[in-house]
Formats: sequence, structure tokens, C-alpha cells
Amino acid sequence: MPHHDLLIIGAGSGNTIIGPEHDHLDIAIAEPAEFGGTCMNRGCIPSKMLVYAADLSMNAQTANKLGVKSSFSGVDWRAIQTRIFGRIDPIAEAGLSYRENLENVTVYRDKAAFLSEKTLSIAGEVVSADQIVIAAGAQPDIPQLSGLSETPFHTSDSIMRISELPDRIVIIGGGFIAIEMAHIFGAFGSEVIMVLRGEEFLREADPSIRKRITEIYKERFTVYLSEEVEHVSHEEKFFINLKKGTDIEADELLIATGRNPNTDSLKPEKGGVRCDESGYVITDEYLRTSAEGVWALGDITNPLQLKHTANAEARIVSNNLLNPENLIKIDRSVIPKAVFGNPQIASVGPTEDDLLRDKVPYLKSVRDYSDTAFGWAMEDQQGFVKLLVDPTTRLLLGAHIIGYQASTLIQQLVTAMNVSITVDELARNQLYVHPALPEVIEQALLGFEE
Repeated sequence: MPHHDLLIIGAGSGNTIIGPEHDHLDIAIAEPAEFGGTCMNRGCIPSKMLVYAADLSMNAQTANKLGVKSSFSGVDWRAIQTRIFGRIDPIAEAGLSYRENLENVTVYRDKAAFLSEKTLSIAGEVVSADQIVIAAGAQPDIPQLSGLSETPFHTSDSIMRISELPDRIVIIGGGFIAIEMAHIFGAFGSEVIMVLRGEEFLREADPSIRKRITEIYKERFTVYLSEEVEHVSHEEKFFINLKKGTDIEADELLIATGRNPNTDSLKPEKGGVRCDESGYVITDEYLRTSAEGVWALGDITNPLQLKHTANAEARIVSNNLLNPENLIKIDRSVIPKAVFGNPQIASVGPTEDDLLRDKVPYLKSVRDYSDTAFGWAMEDQQGFVKLLVDPTTRLLLGAHIIGYQASTLIQQLVTAMNVSITVDELARNQLYVHPALPEVIEQALLGFEE
């Protein structure tokens, strides 16, 4: 039976744990798919490379409103894919090759499943380790829809590698994946039809953000709200029957109803590892699980499923594996996130709904992009910044932005929250470049003086 000092389950952020300081260890990595994990191969990186091209396509289609004579004649889908995956795929292959050629690293190209404490089955072998890191990620949620399993539907794992652009695509779901993929395919010329059970998109977003993005997407796409799928079938094309009576025909069907932690096949309970009711591995502040010597990080532990949190957790585990007397805690007090639709959405901290539910006192300031000179330049009528502040300490509680470069604008507010800068200090103790877009942040901050 092979035995290792350290076994890492998953080669996404888990792969970044290993550094020169671990060279003295006999290390194993179990990874059935591409090295680099979801983000590199099937998630944030290829999707954002598509989003950038989609943004350029939209610019060509909308520049006339600024007096620019432009037109859009379609995209070269194959060329876009070649640019993206021609860069990404070699990185994944090189990552695997590098690990396989290290003398102290064994790579198992299969899933791992616990048999007992610190003992697992991998590729038909029984493998044990002194310490184990669970970083197995998550997978698309597949809803139990009548007929769905008999059709060649896509998820976010496969949709970006389809051979040709569909004339019409149906997207089931209303979360960040649905938002981003609708923008991509819509901007590239596909007709997009969206079906979601809720009354608004992004159900966990701030209510003002939910309302605005729902308005924008209803105007841009065909959207069925508060609707469910009755049956799905496929015969050359997809046929989607909705419960309220609408029948839809489409070339492609994307299921974007969320993602679930990869704990089903892992069988963590057999290794003494506790999970919550949703299947996420439970850890303490040092990222230790309930089983001694077993750690966990990333999407398999956190419903937010953000790459930047997984990377931060990997750094914590990397230290804690070697320094049991000097453990470092994970700090999840300030976690920003972004959705790269068009317009972008970014947020950090609680929503207004959260504060109302928890009866937390707060002040609110909202400023539209159209209140700023750069907003005038863009003729922007959609974007806004919403800030929530503690009335006593004058510290930011939360920030929510929708609009051009929201994912960039949020970072200044993340910094302010991390180092406890008051809104008054942030507004007055620095100069804001005029007439740059960050002035919308400045104006929102100054709103607390009114």
C-alpha cells in the first residue's frame, strides 16, 4: 500500500500549496481532470477571456449612440476559442508535466475516495497519508427535469468549447454563470432565452442590484421569470416546455442552476470528515477538518466558490502543514466578488437585505454613474454605486456596484474595509483623478456628509 507524507486531493488551488519548503516531503496529488482546476480550464479565466471579446462586440453594436459609425458583422468563434484555449491548455499540460517530473511528487490521475481515516482508494489502489488536504472543488448542479438526462445539454464545464455558435440558446438559471454566458452569446450574435424560477436575477445580491440587472437583461434578452421547466427533449434541436404553457425551440441548452461540492464521490464521512447539510466540508479557522491531520480548502468548503478565497486558503494550509505550533487563521471578514456580465457587478460585505434582517443600524448613499463627468462621456444610464455605513463608527459595512469596470472600482472599498478607513477619511484624505470614473466612488462617499 503506497504511503505518503502528504496527499492533496485536487490540483486547482490545492496544487499551489506545494513550495520549496515542502521538498523534504513525499507528496501525492490526486486529480482526475486538468491541472489548474475549474478556474483555469472551465471557469473564471476562459469565461473572462470570452467576456472581453463580448464587450468589444457590444461596443461595436452600440457605438452609434456616441456618434461613432460602427457596425457588427459577427465573430470568428473558432478564432476566439483558439486564442483562449491555445493559451490555457498548454498551461494545464505543463502543470501536470512539472509535477510528474518532481522526484518527491506522485500524481494519481483519478478520483480519490475515503475508505477509512487517512486511507483512500485512488485508481484501484489503497493509498494512505500522514496529512491530507481536501481541495476537490465543485461541479455543476444538474436539476431533476423531465427528459433532461436524455438530451445533450451543456453546463459551464462544456459550453465554452462547443464547435459553433448557436443561432438560439436557452439558459436555465439566474445566477452569475447565467448572467455571464447570456452576455457572451448575446454579444456574439446568438438569440438568448433565459428561464429562471425566481422573480429576479442574482437572488443573493443587494436588492438594488437585483432590480437593475433584471431590468437590463429583460430589455436585452427574452426572459421568463417565476417559471419552471415541464419537460426537455432533443431531436436535432432542443424542445423546452415550460409549466405555464410556453414551448421553446433552441440549438443549445445551458444548465446554469448552481454548483455543488465534490463530496459525493469523495465519501468524506468514511474518513471522519464532517460535512454540512449541503455537502460542504466543515473546517475551523485554521482550515482543519473534524479528522485529525486532514485539512480542506476552496469550493468544497465554501458556497461562495471564489478563486481568490481558495488561493488565500491554500496559502494558509501551506503554512499550517509545516508549522503546527504557529498556525495561521483564515480571515473571511472582507470577501469581494464580481459578476462579469454587461454591465459588471461587484460587491463586498452585507447587502441591505442582510442588514435589515439582522437589525443592524446603517446609513446609505447611492450615486449614479451619470452623476459624474466620465459617466457623461459614456452616456451611461445604468450604473450606480451603493454604500452602506455604520452610523456610529463611520466605517463601511458593504458596497455594491453595477456598471462599467465595477470589478475594478470595488477594490478601493475593499482596502478601506480591510484597514478600517472611515468614509470621511476615504472621501477627503486623498485626491481623486478628474474626470476619471472613481469620482463616482468619491461622490457616493461624500453623500454621507449630506
